[in-house]
Amino acid sequence: MPKPLSACLAAPLLAATLLVTAAGCNRRPVNASPDGAVRELVERLRLVNGDPAAAKSAFELLSKRARTNLAERAQRYSAASGKTIAPEAMIVPSRFVVRFEPQRYAAQISGNHALVEIIGLGPGDRAQVACVFEDEAWRVDLPFPPLPPVQVRPGNN
Repeated sequence: MPKPLSACLAAPLLAATLLVTAAGCNRRPVNASPDGAVRELVERLRLVNGDPAAAKSAFELLSKRARTNLAERAQRYSAASGKTIAPEAMIVPSRFVVRFEPQRYAAQISGNHALVEIIGLGPGDRAQVACVFEDEAWRVDLPFPPLPPVQVRPGNN
C-alpha cells in the first residue's frame, strides 16, 4: 500500500526546516563586532529617508550615550512644539551624507571600546567611528554635541 502524500512530504519538509533553523543559529548578529555594527549602521542610515521603521532600526545600533542624547533632543523638541516626537525621529537623513563609498572596515578593539576605520578607494577616503560594547553587543557611539542647559525666561516659572 502506498504512503499517504502527507507522509511523503513530511520528511523532506522536516529536513528543510531543520536546515533553515540550523543556518539561522549560525548567523552572527550584525553588531557582534564593532566593524559589523558600523557597517550595518551605514546601511540602515541610507534607508531612513523619513521612514520611522528604518530610523528605529538605525537607532537600535547606537550607544546608550547617543540614544540618551537623541532622546533629550526629542523631549526638548516635543516640549517646545507641543508635538510628541520619538527619539529615533531625531535622526535626520539630510544630515547623513556618505562622503565616499566604504570599501573596507577595520576595527581596533581595546577592552569595551573600539575604533573602526572606514576606508574608501581614494587616499583621503577615510573616517573613524567609535564603538562601545554594551548590552552584550557592539554599539556605535556617535559624538553628538552636548545640549546646552535649558534657559528659562524670567516670569515663565
